[in-house]
Amino acid sequence: MDAERNRLKRQGNWRARGGNAIAPNHMDNPLPSIADMARTARRAQHALAQRSTADKAAALRAAAAAIRADGPTILAANARDMAAASHLSPALRDRLALDAKRLAAMADAIEDIAALPDPVGEVYDVRHRPNGLRLERVRIPIGVIGMIYESRPNVTADAAALCLMSGNAVLLRGGREAAESNAAIHAAFIGGIKNAGFSADLVQRVASPDRALVGDMLGATGLIDLIIPRGGKALVARIAAEARVPTLAHLDGNNHIYVHAAANADMARAICINAKLHRPGICGAVETLLIDQNYPAANILIRALLDAGCEVRGDGAVQAMDARVVAADDADWHSEYLLPILAARQVTGLAEAIEHIAAFGSGHSEAILTDDDAAAAQFLNSVDSAIVFHNASTIFADGGEFGMGAEIGIATGRLHARGPVALEGLTTHKWRVLGTGQVRG
Repeated sequence: MDAERNRLKRQGNWRARGGNAIAPNHMDNPLPSIADMARTARRAQHALAQRSTADKAAALRAAAAAIRADGPTILAANARDMAAASHLSPALRDRLALDAKRLAAMADAIEDIAALPDPVGEVYDVRHRPNGLRLERVRIPIGVIGMIYESRPNVTADAAALCLMSGNAVLLRGGREAAESNAAIHAAFIGGIKNAGFSADLVQRVASPDRALVGDMLGATGLIDLIIPRGGKALVARIAAEARVPTLAHLDGNNHIYVHAAANADMARAICINAKLHRPGICGAVETLLIDQNYPAANILIRALLDAGCEVRGDGAVQAMDARVVAADDADWHSEYLLPILAARQVTGLAEAIEHIAAFGSGHSEAILTDDDAAAAQFLNSVDSAIVFHNASTIFADGGEFGMGAEIGIATGRLHARGPVALEGLTTHKWRVLGTGQVRG
């Protein structure tokens, strides 16, 4: 009995009442374990493989309609999460918050995904061998995805939609700070796809806040095919240390903008203010500004950022541009603030800017602002980050802005997928070998 009680506690099925632990689902009907959820997801994913692109698109449109119809319920759930989240930083509260506009954008994103080309079944490499064999490389789903994320309830809808359209099943484990929002969004999504004739087992939510279940997901070798984390450094570090399942890392966004000597002053001012202050709490926001020593309007740029409400932490050269600039220390060059704070330093030129990014960047997004095409080409070719921009705000580091409908994360590693991960990034491939009786001699 003690072993059973401990197992149920770990699954989050027990609550205290009068000093006694009871199972709300009763002893004969506990919540499923991660292993049970993954097995039912696998069966549902195999059935999904038999459904057409049109069927999947119809299911997603039904899910979007359900989210719109359940809007008041979802927003009420989010209000409860927000009321309990006073301890969170402004950036995390911004990520958590939903309103009518964001809810509409969530439903729109699902419909956008439904309208995208289906990658499953795409033949993207064909080879003809001298012996008459035809070899085809064809895209297939990865299988069962484990999504572990914090703060952002829109990830519930984005991940569910992207996984379903790409032929995958998904287990969603959101953070406790967004528990009510995630539950309401998940319920609406599931209601929509069930009305379209799809199994609820395709998109399962790990409802318990017990962090031990994260460990169960990370160790689910052979049951979960890929773990995708989206969250803070502590979550990503834990996953890197413990995962026995392959992972697709979404690391922090210590993003840089380099203002080259030949940058247009008006463009530089508009882009830098947008990249820092449009939504400081998202991973595409710029965190460090590198200003060429020969850029003639540096003091105007720094003044504009300060006047717009941005705290600037600078080196000696930047401090000399405006008395309001705070002295930067070594930690500032490593920081993802997710706040209206910007580190800034002056560099001698393109080579030093590239060197600084290589030393301190997180591999997410970097931009060069310049009218010198040769300098831009050198920057884009030399900076080794998932996304590099020329004369555009880093805020565009977003799957929706890339025409992908949404993203399941921005991968900053080097393997499988990089940058915004959407439908194509949630597929792998197999080889089909077509013969006419060939044997190997």
